[in-house]
Amino acid sequence: MGEIILTDSISIDSPQYPQLLKSIPDAPKKLYYKGDWDENIFSHCLAVVGARRMTRYGKQVTDLLVSELAAVGITIVSGFMYGIDAAAHQAAVSIQGRTIACMPCGIDIIHPAYQKNLYEQILENHGLIISEYEGDFPPALWTYPRRNRIVAGLSAATMVVEAGLASGSLITAKLAAKFGRKLFAVPGMLTSALSKGPMRLIKQGAEIVTSANDVMDFYKISVQGLAEEDFLINSSSSLQQRILRELKHEPMDMDILSYKLRISIPQLSTEISLLQLKGIIIEQAGKYNLNIKRQINVS
Repeated sequence: MGEIILTDSISIDSPQYPQLLKSIPDAPKKLYYKGDWDENIFSHCLAVVGARRMTRYGKQVTDLLVSELAAVGITIVSGFMYGIDAAAHQAAVSIQGRTIACMPCGIDIIHPAYQKNLYEQILENHGLIISEYEGDFPPALWTYPRRNRIVAGLSAATMVVEAGLASGSLITAKLAAKFGRKLFAVPGMLTSALSKGPMRLIKQGAEIVTSANDVMDFYKISVQGLAEEDFLINSSSSLQQRILRELKHEPMDMDILSYKLRISIPQLSTEISLLQLKGIIIEQAGKYNLNIKRQINVS
């Protein structure tokens, strides 16, 4: 992104200050931000948090859930760190959804620096980068839990994907509960240490997430006039969208798809596998087709 990204700020006394965040104890007196401030971005915010050292399962389930939720207008809020945070932001922007990155440092710092491309993609998709710290204020051990209260405070609900028992994600979940917000937890493998956090939350009353519909029901999202096939296409990455648009016309085998899309069989095979994991396509007699039996209940 070649343009200069200007920083602005908004005071807690402004009518444009997010009302959910304003209602929490110790709300930031001022928010510094980059991007186009649009009050509508705060209307359906979901915090998505989890382990920094996520597993492949954690990445897959984050991609699956967030892509579908962002596709129906839910704003994804997270802390921009590597792992589940970054995966959640990336899944949102991959389907041109909106996301808010809450930074633990001054607004002029990209932290971690190697996620510069993701930072720019968030802004290009009309998302926001926000912080309560001005300029080049450096991140510190104490700024991360402070940042977490903003992540939880902006959001009507928080979803924890993977987290160990000592994870900072559980701090965000605890804050969300303290603020009276909805808690969701994604179950994981019993053998994984990163399943212990979500399992503890479930025992404490968090709602289990088995599909994006569980979260959509909470937000009472209404998607009318949107065909099932179009919803599935919109909630997938750009390459997956191309694959689905071809399959929307007729079932095809791997060779024909590869020829039509001008991509290699190995690359196509990877995307096909991801779409099968999502339940969007199925294989029948060597050909791939949209899974017309899949039910997406949005009201």
